[in-house]
Amino acid sequence: MEKDKRKYSALKEKAGIEPPEIFSPSAVKNIQKFRKVQPSSEELVNGILSGNITALSRAITLIESTNPNHLTKANEVINACLPHANKSARIGITGVPGVGKSTFIEAFGKHLTGLGKKVAVLAVDPSSTISHGSILGDKTRMEELVKDKNAFIRPSASGETLGGVARKTRESISLCEACGFDTIIIETVGVGQSETAVHSMVDFFLLLKIAGAGDELQGIKRGIMEMADAIVINKADGDNIRKAKLAKSEFNRALHLFPAKKSGWTPTTATCSAINQNGISEVWETIEKFLELTKGNDYFYKKRSEQNEYWLMETINEQIKLHFYNHPDIQELLDSTKKAVQNDEISPFAAAQLLLNKYFK
Repeated sequence: MEKDKRKYSALKEKAGIEPPEIFSPSAVKNIQKFRKVQPSSEELVNGILSGNITALSRAITLIESTNPNHLTKANEVINACLPHANKSARIGITGVPGVGKSTFIEAFGKHLTGLGKKVAVLAVDPSSTISHGSILGDKTRMEELVKDKNAFIRPSASGETLGGVARKTRESISLCEACGFDTIIIETVGVGQSETAVHSMVDFFLLLKIAGAGDELQGIKRGIMEMADAIVINKADGDNIRKAKLAKSEFNRALHLFPAKKSGWTPTTATCSAINQNGISEVWETIEKFLELTKGNDYFYKKRSEQNEYWLMETINEQIKLHFYNHPDIQELLDSTKKAVQNDEISPFAAAQLLLNKYFK
């Protein structure tokens, strides 16, 4: 009797229907097959020239790759796109963290697309020196601009590059121009040290500042101020309007201490509120005046020629460095040489000479 009760107990589990697979095996095979298929350099170039954003993104990923096997293909894409490049206004934007670069660029970019411009934003995100990772959150910050069909936002990690410019930003500019973007905006990390790299790849250099942060005294110093073609005090809204106007006057006086620019352009100062869209159109008007002046006196074209020469030398230095560390003899000797230096068995300078002698043999 007890046996029968157990047999017909309501707690007894009955056989049911087997749950379906949580994924489709055929779909997985198709995805894996698609991932293995890499577009040829010709397909990437054709896609870029036709304005395909996906092809542009994949090409930028290719040229950012540190894999030596990707170098030949990347060069083929760049060389094919070069005849279709150099038809844009290149604008560099920098400023200390917290100055509102992303908010300003979104407001500025929306203003330009409203004028019928095609805008590409190459945003450089700082990389951690510990984990070597980057947040790459610029698309999240520019949530309105990223949805604009006439805008393209590409965040890249700064890596070990001093000054906050990604290693392949210069080549990315050419690809964006070939894709039909007539205004290229480069946002730097804004480390406040070496912004020479971004200055050497743009036509107009814009420095964003904020009032009430002690920046007024820093404005008197040379360096970043000398490179700026315009200084814009952002966040001029609410209770900060009076401080922003005062900062504008102080920066304007500081600019008069510097020698005249070779371009014949006199740097300007202005205030704006990116969050309230105030002063944005005036910034673009300033850039247009600059471009008109520098194209009229041929400084624009001379500067671009000098920039091409600069990046020739930079690329040679970069390729030599890459080839050095990928050389089999160096890879075999490097770890033991590092340990010897750490143990004070050999000086860093003698160790470096030892490695270089091995490489040049």
